[in-house]
Amino acid sequence: MPRYEHGGDIYGNTGVLLDFSVNINPLGMPSAVKNALISRTNEFTNYPDPECRKLRCAIATKLDLPVDWITCGNGAADLIYRLCYAVKPKNAMVCAPTFSEYEKALEQTGSNIIYHLLKEENGFDITEDLLDDITCDLDMLFLCHPNNPTGRLINDDLMERIMIRANQTGTIVVVDECFLDFTNGVSTKRFLSKMHGLCVLNAFTKIYAIAGLRLGYMLSSDTALLCKINSAAQCWSVSVPAQIAGTAALSCEGWVEKTLSLVTEERRYLTKHLKNSGIKVYSGDANYLLIRSQHSLYEMLLEKGILIRRCGNFKGLDDTYFRLGVKTRNENDVLIKTLWDFLK
Repeated sequence: MPRYEHGGDIYGNTGVLLDFSVNINPLGMPSAVKNALISRTNEFTNYPDPECRKLRCAIATKLDLPVDWITCGNGAADLIYRLCYAVKPKNAMVCAPTFSEYEKALEQTGSNIIYHLLKEENGFDITEDLLDDITCDLDMLFLCHPNNPTGRLINDDLMERIMIRANQTGTIVVVDECFLDFTNGVSTKRFLSKMHGLCVLNAFTKIYAIAGLRLGYMLSSDTALLCKINSAAQCWSVSVPAQIAGTAALSCEGWVEKTLSLVTEERRYLTKHLKNSGIKVYSGDANYLLIRSQHSLYEMLLEKGILIRRCGNFKGLDDTYFRLGVKTRNENDVLIKTLWDFLK
């Protein structure tokens, strides 16, 4: 069995009391979502709507986009693989470090993968150097906005220049915005009407804390491409509970704003105390932090029942890098005290 390379492996690590290896909303699941699931368990005996009609209509209303520009999947990862199988790009580019599923999906479809290395001296930011790499023989480009595990957003002006350049070269740009709701960043969906080759990914997983239900969606004005993506999927890929949860989540007014306020404050708090303990913290915009330490933080914290994300398997990083999810004040204080006791 392949080695699991993501956060959240509470099943393979016994005695975990606090899981900082995942980037889930510290507020948890909205009560409206819980209530919707509990009250509609009788519907779980039905097959799911294979076209996610109600859910797609709710997303379209929320985002003010045409329904036929939206397709749903079993999490964003499902849609990443579907897209790669539908297009089978000959040449595709990913940044490094970034979310590993882009690379894995491209490997499965036999694509030639080109890596754009992000530099530590630039804070792992994507810079205008990327523009030179977008050429006419580049079929697909994956961007993570904000990037995982660095938490860095792509500059608005640069993003527009990337879109213009990709439009000129005929390159499909896939922008993963699964963590964008935790930031003050601007969505690239604003380019959809002008750029036929743009695919925007998002998920309910993180912001609504329903990782176990698996629910994501993709936006594109290229309806023919969306049809190909749907043809690459298994039938009933989005379960009845996931569709119910997603529709209910979209009715939670103020949830994103409340979450952003908490995450912004706690990210600052966590950053300050981590730096005071002598740990290098990279500036980020999302609900997680990339840190660096020569100490064996993973093993030490796991002994205390705290799980963090080792980042040695990210291309461009090594075993001295770790990622921490931003949680509530009480949980963050436990992490800070445990680190302080170890490092002092």
